Amino acid sequence: MMKIRFVRSMLLGLAAATVLGAAPASANPAMLFDVNSGAVIEHQEAFKRWHPASLTKLMTAYTAFRAVQAGELALNSPIKISKKAAAFPPAKMGYKPGSVLTLDNALKIIMVKSANDVAAAIGENVGGTTEAFAARMNAEAQRLGMSGSHWVNANGLHDPEQYTTARDLAILVRAIRLEYPQYAAYFDIEGIIAGKAKLKNFNPLVGRFPGTDGMKTGFVCESGFNLIATATRDGRTLAAIVLGADSPDNRAEEAAKMLQTGFVRNGASVSVNGLAPYGDNRDVATSMREEVCSPKAKHVASDGPAPTEAGAAPDKVSIIPEMTRQRNWVTVSLGGATGPMPKALGGRDIAVESGVPLPTWRPDRPSPVGAAPVAASKVQARS
Repeated sequence: MMKIRFVRSMLLGLAAATVLGAAPASANPAMLFDVNSGAVIEHQEAFKRWHPASLTKLMTAYTAFRAVQAGELALNSPIKISKKAAAFPPAKMGYKPGSVLTLDNALKIIMVKSANDVAAAIGENVGGTTEAFAARMNAEAQRLGMSGSHWVNANGLHDPEQYTTARDLAILVRAIRLEYPQYAAYFDIEGIIAGKAKLKNFNPLVGRFPGTDGMKTGFVCESGFNLIATATRDGRTLAAIVLGADSPDNRAEEAAKMLQTGFVRNGASVSVNGLAPYGDNRDVATSMREEVCSPKAKHVASDGPAPTEAGAAPDKVSIIPEMTRQRNWVTVSLGGATGPMPKALGGRDIAVESGVPLPTWRPDRPSPVGAAPVAASKVQARS
């Protein structure tokens, strides 16, 4: 488990020197802060460069939100799966090249299933190309003041040049929650139904830890197990960021404990944006591969099994309660793309690169039941 230092007023503005090199889990980055005020409650190695893994999909979603706001496309615009996008490794939906879904359903899928093929397709369609979308992600990050981040792709699959920091992710969380409150429901979906498959959210706090309302998990061997979790109680919204845990259970428990203690504390006067950079070797990203993906690793090298309705295993003590009700489900599907083509494509179509056209839903076909844009209203409960 990671031990987080409490930010005391007497330490504000001081840099805590920590030699990181091959940092053990106990020195990995973490932050706890008030989303609305930006006040920092706890932080540890907040400026340490880290590989984001699928936390990248939060930046992908934010960049897409900005494009929608600019009138470049709509939530019911088509997101077409290219051959390149379809070839990415799991987690994925496995849609065939040429398949079309709405941006709305694509966003639901990447937040719950963390599907790499769909996230890549969002990047290609919204940005025009993968490279152009990454450039837009970097431009948005720079505009927000995320000075320790660099983005290469939309899905978070490992690239040595894709990195961020806990402090930068805190800025991103605040931007999503404060600039786009109408999209909050994308981040706390408990599970999706896609055809015959029921896919649960990888974040076990969603639907179980009181007040949880988002946001995202992430895992690659180099990053270890990452999690951003937000919760609201009595009108106060806190966010916990845990990077580089050694198991999916530990990242969830650590985030839950941070949130639990945070609700009985006040934030310090230092803000997320005002936190002064600190730490040695902070521009060198730590690799967790040996700890989480080598033969000696204690846990399966994946983003974790699909969460169960129960709490921790009988031999473990957990502060994340069991789910005592039926899970709420949201239906997603192909089709329903009645909106305008993304402007970044300039009227051209995404190249499927296949000799034989594949059957897909017509863009003008009526939206399937249950696939109405999530931004229109709070996700309706399904069981």
